[in-house]
Amino acid sequence: MPEPMDRLRIDKWLWAARFFKTRSLAADEIGKNRVQVNGDVAKASRELKPGDTVAIRLGAVTRTVTVRGLSGQRGPAPVAQQLYEETPESIAAQAALREQRRMGSEPALAIEQGRPTKRDRRELDGAARHAEWDSRWSASIDPDDSEL
Repeated sequence: MPEPMDRLRIDKWLWAARFFKTRSLAADEIGKNRVQVNGDVAKASRELKPGDTVAIRLGAVTRTVTVRGLSGQRGPAPVAQQLYEETPESIAAQAALREQRRMGSEPALAIEQGRPTKRDRRELDGAARHAEWDSRWSASIDPDDSEL
């Protein structure tokens, strides 16, 4: 049995705790400043110890966990989950994000530009008719201007 560790590189711990599939992916995310240890931006060589707080931004979700144990080996998921404890705030934020995603928003409301919808097209056509846009901005030659 390996002897207990008191410190471990954060990239190795993130890999062993199964937050990332490979150590190089963990190091890349750390390099993009998506991982913080005790509120400070981490470097891949940063050493963790039990009791440290790690914030990991995974897409739209930021998971905040407290380090409970260290392991230099990647094991099964149930063993990896014993290496950390997620904070109640992080669990609540994930639940809120899941609920928001479940409720969803109308996809058409997110469109800011592009092809107009049928309703938008009708509004545009109606506005053009009411403003007499075509008659004001005609490209035809005015008969009075032909004498110039």
